[in-house]
Amino acid sequence: MKNICFCFQMHAPFRMKRYRFFDIGADHYYYEDMQTEDQVQYLASTSYLPLCQTISEMIRLSHGKFRCGIAVSGVMLEMFEQFVPEMIDSLKALAATKCVEFVAVPYAYSLASAYDANEFAAQLKQHGDKINEVLGVKSTALFNTELLFDDEIALLAQKLGYKTCMTEGSKHLLSWQSPNYVYASAAAPKVKLLLRNTGVSDSLAFLFSDTSWPGYPMDAEKFTQQIVDLPKDEDLMNIWLGAETFGIRQQAATGIFEFLKAIPYYALEKEIGFLTPSEAGKKPSVQSLAVPFPNTWCGEAKDLAAFNGNDLQQEALNKLYAVAERVRLCQDKNLKRDWLHLQVADNFMYMNHINAGNTHYESAYDAFINYMNILSDFLQRVEEQYPTTIENEELNGLLKTINNQNREIEELQEEITKLRSRKEKKAE
Repeated sequence: MKNICFCFQMHAPFRMKRYRFFDIGADHYYYEDMQTEDQVQYLASTSYLPLCQTISEMIRLSHGKFRCGIAVSGVMLEMFEQFVPEMIDSLKALAATKCVEFVAVPYAYSLASAYDANEFAAQLKQHGDKINEVLGVKSTALFNTELLFDDEIALLAQKLGYKTCMTEGSKHLLSWQSPNYVYASAAAPKVKLLLRNTGVSDSLAFLFSDTSWPGYPMDAEKFTQQIVDLPKDEDLMNIWLGAETFGIRQQAATGIFEFLKAIPYYALEKEIGFLTPSEAGKKPSVQSLAVPFPNTWCGEAKDLAAFNGNDLQQEALNKLYAVAERVRLCQDKNLKRDWLHLQVADNFMYMNHINAGNTHYESAYDAFINYMNILSDFLQRVEEQYPTTIENEELNGLLKTINNQNREIEELQEEITKLRSRKEKKAE
């Protein structure tokens, strides 16, 4: 039986305010709240809320046979709670259907997996805790920032207990092979790899309303037929899209929501099923796949160049992650919050010369200068708490002590849970 695995990504950053050199040391608040609120409300009203309603209808009309994944970052959830609480209600309603999997995402939608393994693990735990707290669900599938994946990340994911990793089905990775199978990681054999079908996903995202596209006009019947027409053994198509595809990139007037809603009807009629990412990851793998270099869904090269491809980006990233260990020692909640928001990948994408003029900054240099002014103030605050005069050996000792204490606390909490459970059983 052929299956479709849909996944919809939701993420936006807190908007950084114009921060000048003379603000360093004088102003420790870095955000433009009104612009952030406007941005999130626009995303929710134009795209996210109608998409959630459409998915809900698809589940209802298919009697629970439509299944999919949603990748929502932790900072996005924070913004929903603060600015658009009805989005939380919509996500809760989808979680309650048990037909939607909320996959794991680094909390800050950061590049930590490429720069700091400990920070990557911490953000995944923080995201898992947040998803569980808000929506009452867990996931064993990993949707890393921008679908970033390589062999080192596979080893980290396996160590952290993730059974399925999602990444881009790029040509340089697959060569002549098809993305329409489940693969296993060559570096971490316990990890299954799901590969995004780039051609089909990008056609929907960017060409759906393009009258010059050979596939125009696309409708649900034609869409499902192309899956039927795949070679017999290609039984899984992964279609992962930014949620803003629906309503923003492809406006509602194009019929994009009606197209999506009709897919289950035609798919089920043609005996095509739907899977969540974790369910797809349980299918047997056809072979192992090595990913020696970073693989993402960005640009033509499908690598990290959009975020660390020039000197400006590299300077900002290296200075930021140089203080990671010291920040983890801090207990200051405001500092911890700023640390997360400074890591958001969008900050570094704005410094890409290719994107110059397409963002709220005048140029890549403008984005770099604004970010570095904020980072300078942040580094001063870190220095006040844990000066660079502290030797690495002493710092490592402090970290070891704190980690041991955290481990002991976790073990005691587990013991308390077990004792309570035994007490409840005896009471019954």
